[in-house]
Amino acid sequence: MDRQRTEKNEDASALERPTLKTLAFMTGLGVTTVSRALKDAPEIGAETRRRVQLVAKQIGYRPNRAGVRLRTGKTNVISLVLNTEQEIMSFVSDIIYGVTEVIADTPYHLIVTPYSRSQDPLDPVRYLVETGSADGVIISRTQPNDPRARYMLERGIPFATHGRTDMGLVHPYHDFDNYAFADEAVRCLAGRGRGRLALLTPPVGLTYHSHTVNGFVDALADVGASEVPFNTVSIDQSIDQIRMRTAQLMRRKDRPDGFVSSAAAATLALVAGIEDAGLKLGRDVDIVSKQSSDLLHLFRPELLIVNENFRLAGSELARAVLGWIGGEAPGSLQSLSKPGQVLAYPRSGG
Repeated sequence: MDRQRTEKNEDASALERPTLKTLAFMTGLGVTTVSRALKDAPEIGAETRRRVQLVAKQIGYRPNRAGVRLRTGKTNVISLVLNTEQEIMSFVSDIIYGVTEVIADTPYHLIVTPYSRSQDPLDPVRYLVETGSADGVIISRTQPNDPRARYMLERGIPFATHGRTDMGLVHPYHDFDNYAFADEAVRCLAGRGRGRLALLTPPVGLTYHSHTVNGFVDALADVGASEVPFNTVSIDQSIDQIRMRTAQLMRRKDRPDGFVSSAAAATLALVAGIEDAGLKLGRDVDIVSKQSSDLLHLFRPELLIVNENFRLAGSELARAVLGWIGGEAPGSLQSLSKPGQVLAYPRSGG
């Protein structure tokens, strides 16, 4: 019986997490010295810091979050709040990669807080704030007057938005210049002789909808092209809905000869609808589309592409949140990514 009890105690001990005391015992240092070495405190010598951090890595030491929170009031958590139905084609994986790349060498950990379109988007943010579950929050699908941003500003919660707001309040953000994207797309199509253009827009309620529409309309006026209205769908609709509406549009006599598409997944549906109508991409109609991964040219080499870097977005958003937590002014933590050139297929003769 005593032997069994001893073996159980040894098994339980083996399963215990390494602690600061474990590190202190293994390095022959005091607990306070070990703690400061792990935090890269400048008063601890470089060699001591290196030795402690190496041992910590070898034994799998991780700070106890509950203990950290009790001592400091911090969770060391950044929460990325994502709509579970956001665009496929690598958005989610790329933005997560970008965030984790930045926080990898910090005490912070990433948690993803999902929600669906059937929910109030404020619900997950309210939960995070009321439960104190995160030190900083990243949100996307930003609205011009975004209640989530206002709520967190009023409560002093560091956050950053993927996209801008338009409510006169200063906060960190990273955005893609969708006005410039639409402008460049129209000019590219006009340069290829396309004069009747349609826009597949972002959802009406999001800030970048107006940015995209304004860039499209302004460029149409500059190049002398006309708009073919295509406002029965947005990129939020299903592939089947976009495909059906596109086919209906392309069977009309006054059909467009060029499209600007705001999302890669929606572009797949546009192409399917065009081909359902018996027309050929690159001959009867051209499409300029955003994409976040190098897949569209594999699908149809005739597509005209503008790349949007979601890894960069994730990295910039993480830096912005960490900067605010670290005491930087929110207004200094704003960035705007300009679109690169339209990647075009070579024109064939004839």
